[in-house]
Amino acid sequence: MIFKRLLPLPALCLFLFSALQGFAQSPLNKKLDQYNVTWDTPGPTSAQSMPLGNGDIGLNVWFEKNGDLLFYISKTDAWGEPDAEKDDWMKQGGVLMKLGAVRISVNPNPLNTGGKFKQVLKLQNGEIWAQVGEGSSAVQYRIWVDANHPVIRVETKSAGKAIVGIKLENWRAGKTDTVLADRKGSIAWYHHNPATSDPHLANLTFGAIIKGNGLANKDEASLQTPGSVTSQVISIYPLTSIAGSGNQWFNKLEAQVKNIEKLNLEQTRLAHQKWWQQFWNRSSIFVSGDELAQKVTEGYILQRFVTACAGRGAYPIKFNGSIFVIDNPAKNVNADYRSWGGQYWFQNTRPMYWPRLMAGDFDMMLPLFRMYANILPANAKQVQGFYKHGGAYFAETAPFWGGLSYMSPEVKQNYTNHYFTPILELSMMMLDYYEYTGDADFARKTLLPVASAGLHFFDEHFKRDSTGKLLLDPDNAIEMFWKVHNPAPDIAGLHAVLSRMIKLPKNIISDDQKEKWQRFYNELPPLPKAEHDGKTVLLPYTGPQTAKSFNSENPELYAIYPFRVYGLDKPDLDVAVNTFNARKQRAKGCWVQDPIQAALIGDAEVAKDYTSFALTRKDPALKFPAFWDRGNDYMPDEDNGGNGENGLQLMLMQSEGKKIMLLPAWPKGWDADFKLNAPYKTTVEGKVVNGKLTGLKVTPASRMADVVDLSLKK
Repeated sequence: MIFKRLLPLPALCLFLFSALQGFAQSPLNKKLDQYNVTWDTPGPTSAQSMPLGNGDIGLNVWFEKNGDLLFYISKTDAWGEPDAEKDDWMKQGGVLMKLGAVRISVNPNPLNTGGKFKQVLKLQNGEIWAQVGEGSSAVQYRIWVDANHPVIRVETKSAGKAIVGIKLENWRAGKTDTVLADRKGSIAWYHHNPATSDPHLANLTFGAIIKGNGLANKDEASLQTPGSVTSQVISIYPLTSIAGSGNQWFNKLEAQVKNIEKLNLEQTRLAHQKWWQQFWNRSSIFVSGDELAQKVTEGYILQRFVTACAGRGAYPIKFNGSIFVIDNPAKNVNADYRSWGGQYWFQNTRPMYWPRLMAGDFDMMLPLFRMYANILPANAKQVQGFYKHGGAYFAETAPFWGGLSYMSPEVKQNYTNHYFTPILELSMMMLDYYEYTGDADFARKTLLPVASAGLHFFDEHFKRDSTGKLLLDPDNAIEMFWKVHNPAPDIAGLHAVLSRMIKLPKNIISDDQKEKWQRFYNELPPLPKAEHDGKTVLLPYTGPQTAKSFNSENPELYAIYPFRVYGLDKPDLDVAVNTFNARKQRAKGCWVQDPIQAALIGDAEVAKDYTSFALTRKDPALKFPAFWDRGNDYMPDEDNGGNGENGLQLMLMQSEGKKIMLLPAWPKGWDADFKLNAPYKTTVEGKVVNGKLTGLKVTPASRMADVVDLSLKK
């Protein structure tokens, strides 16, 4: 709609086409094309699907061996009621459901004669292209989810005339879902949560309508071209809304469809491709040197693509499958199921979001920030009711509407009881977002309320010891040690967040706030330390190290990441290195933070080892190269890819304040071509050749003075 006001349609199309042509000839595009995913055999199941999406609407796309195209439709806000028959985690919070599946078939079948098959994920344009059959029976498909509008497009082109059929396959139809009858030239269906559901889910309604010029109904769930055609455009329009009835929901959907149908298809396709090309231009990392380097590059690029497909919706990305979960015959469950359910686990959600900073994908961080900011008022009210003091925190595990349980000292210990850390890490991430973007409005309206509430909670919830220092007791050292004394993650988080909040400019904070935070900062205890083999190391908590461990984590390393109290070009780096080398938990993959922590202390070889593992750990049962092994989560796991992204970025570049350190942990034998984002609206581009930095370009140029090339010190 905006484009129409700017330029007449022919001029706009010419402008977009020219821009796309320029990108198509760019070196970046040629490199990106090398990582397109190409398959020459169909399906046969959703385990062999490719992901696609526009940030809110997602597809799992595959072809069956008979030549039929199938895809699941998902949406970031399609929350249904919990299933009481599923495991315990599926009973808590909402269930992020599929909208259903769509089957598209062509008659005569292009694979009846054993014709060739090719399916390609074209990264630069955010689309899947396929050819089924060959010669006069060949059918080509273009599948894309409009980056700028809520519509799925499937375009078919046949070498000869053929009948195209479309069928809705919805395993919930007639149970919890309704397929509308007496539709003319369309299929429409919806899922409606009853008004008696949890108040946060009540009346939430989601579904879609399928339409296309010339299509006629065979029945309420299937369409067909009235005769043989050589081309067909099929459009699917999903919608989620609060509606008292299916009719109310459908009226909203019809209004949305009418607005999209006014748009020119070619114009929207070009604008869609333009969005994706601008996305790829934000940042890039291409690693070379050996086969592993190529695989790491593939993992990095495809993980970023998967994140973009699901990262601009109403809610954050789910760590346990995102919106791309598939059927799981081994567990006898369909694509609505995911282990660990619909709740958000902060420790598992953060890996997808820290890498967005250097990638420049700031728009994809906003759903995470928005969800927690929306949770804050109700959580603060609960804190006031439970403890009669101010502030708030976020539970480690909670549905999208948040909520807390009473956690007095006498409450039984547990993995996530007495676990208060997430609000500190989220504040740290928000501080970085502000530093990267310079968005003062975000700082005032989102960062300040969240961080202030967290600091207020810690200040008033815990007592002081005999010396006047804050006494965090009882307090979990994340999920590892329960109800301990002064755990390292919270002490590190308070030091990191308070020191930065105090430095915020006067247009963000008041003098009174600064004075209050300075007083609190002066009351913080030091991080617990001890001697280990004659070297100083950090401890998980203060006092005798006798607490039982319940997980496989290293809480003491939170002072390196995510809170960056220790690191390169900071005091006592040797303490951080000693602690990392003495760590007890050394597992790889999933939510393990070692690749990031290794990079932050300059350990190039360990960072390479762990990062490579994370970015190549494909689930053996799934075909797509970046559908990661579930590890401790659920397939396709998102934590492997997110932590791998973060580790690889930090091997190339680290920023602290205005200082930009390049090649802080880059391994021998690998070259690279990169463009990354740094704080203060800065981009850094360059190449690594034989361990040395070349072709450095910093934008704006004034920031070049802040760059330190650490390869010169090796």
